[in-house]
Amino acid sequence: MPSAWPTAADLMTPGPLTLPADAPVSTALGLMRSRGIHEIPVMRRSRLLGMITIESIARRVTGALSTKVEHLLILPPLVTLPTTYPEIAEALLSTGLRAAPVVGRRGELVGLVSRSDLVRAFPGLGQMAGSRAVTVEEISIPASTVLHEKDLCRNVVSQVRLLEEQPLPVVDRKGRLVGAVGVRDLGAVLWRPIQGGKRDPRSVHTALDVEVGSIMHAPPVTVPVGTDVATAARRMTEEDVSSVFVVEDGRPVRILSQASLMGLVVARSRPPKTPARVEDVYVEITGLRGSGDPELLAEIDHVVARWLRRITRAVRPRLLSLHFAPHATHRTSDLTVEARLHTDDGIFYASHTGWNLLAGVAGLLEELAGQTRRAREVKQHRGRPSRRPADSEDTPLEDQDLEKRIRDVAEPSD
Repeated sequence: MPSAWPTAADLMTPGPLTLPADAPVSTALGLMRSRGIHEIPVMRRSRLLGMITIESIARRVTGALSTKVEHLLILPPLVTLPTTYPEIAEALLSTGLRAAPVVGRRGELVGLVSRSDLVRAFPGLGQMAGSRAVTVEEISIPASTVLHEKDLCRNVVSQVRLLEEQPLPVVDRKGRLVGAVGVRDLGAVLWRPIQGGKRDPRSVHTALDVEVGSIMHAPPVTVPVGTDVATAARRMTEEDVSSVFVVEDGRPVRILSQASLMGLVVARSRPPKTPARVEDVYVEITGLRGSGDPELLAEIDHVVARWLRRITRAVRPRLLSLHFAPHATHRTSDLTVEARLHTDDGIFYASHTGWNLLAGVAGLLEELAGQTRRAREVKQHRGRPSRRPADSEDTPLEDQDLEKRIRDVAEPSD
């Protein structure tokens, strides 16, 4: 087994595509569409300024396609040649980026490392080997939001935050998986050039009136329930996709993304510490990306920290994943919160459905605390040596005393 993790020097793609600071957004979009990429480093002469991303372009409220890319820059994480695989994974997860520039000793741009580069190297990581293979359903998120072939694109626009994280499954009338829609598919419609000429006013339609079935990419990339994560990672690389759908009887049940694989690496790379500390736990939250309520995020962070302090009394946690899935098809404001806790003693799961988000987070963390406490008690019980003689293991103390008196009577001493 390798003693060290691969570094950015081993994983990066050298000589990445770049844009000058005064390039228009239309140029960036054209390159992203033609090259199938989501981020491009922006330079001023030989100095790296930041990155332009497809999400930063999609989020702009106003602005023409002639807007300069320097006005929509994202500050990327600092990745150098010696940066290790887990450090890169944590940086990309924390920032939500799909790729990050790699800089040399003098700050010059030398390459680009992406989530795809990390997934490509995932099956060969000796550090991920263990006594039991992790299956896709253990680290994936539920396919709680699905699209239908006849849905209009105007309904998909409201799900753009979810599309930034992974493509959404598209099903037919019987609920069978037939395709997928991501940001790239939606962008191909929204940024299509308008053709000139006369039109019949009665037949004017916008891009948002197009059905989802006409823009989805098919066939979708799938793996069956029970597939190990290394096999799923190879499938992602072979098909050049950012996620795969976990299917059962032809229906999508879960979604395994590149982020899920990277989170597993982050969890297993944490060195054991004694005693366990809340500060050492990596917390990953999906489904609330781009939330405009800092007070809500602060409350969630407070609740998570309070319960993690209790959990660390029983086990050493490494990674806590929280996934928020609103029930878009329900008339109520209910949502489901699913938690996955990676520890030195295994993976624990809990979920909660209701309208009160904070109560849901507190409820499932309480459930996780109970699970870890019971697991510790079972472990301690198994490791505790018995004080009773081997021939009386299953005999209560009262019965042992009775048997001794009977033997004394039946076998009197000389």
